[in-house]
Amino acid sequence: MNKAELIEIAAKEADLSKASAGKTLDAIVAAVVKAVSKGDTVTLIGFGSFKPSKRAARTGKNPRTGEALKIAATTVPKFSAGAGFKAAVAGKKAKK
Repeated sequence: MNKAELIEIAAKEADLSKASAGKTLDAIVAAVVKAVSKGDTVTLIGFGSFKPSKRAARTGKNPRTGEALKIAATTVPKFSAGAGFKAAVAGKKAKK
């Protein structure tokens, strides 16, 4: 599913225009990106959590030359699926 298909489904389910659903989706994504980039965790009960995760510096390898590279430490976004989401994907009912 791509963004356009998601907007179409959201518009139909929420009885909104596609333009309104698109603006809403864009606003939600922007809010999640802003919060996680500031170091906050965004938790959507039943769906999952978005949080920043620190990645340590490490030594990598150039696949073309085999030469060792230094990869700098960085912070990356991480998503952890919630129990309801995991259960739905596994085809089970979520525990209450």
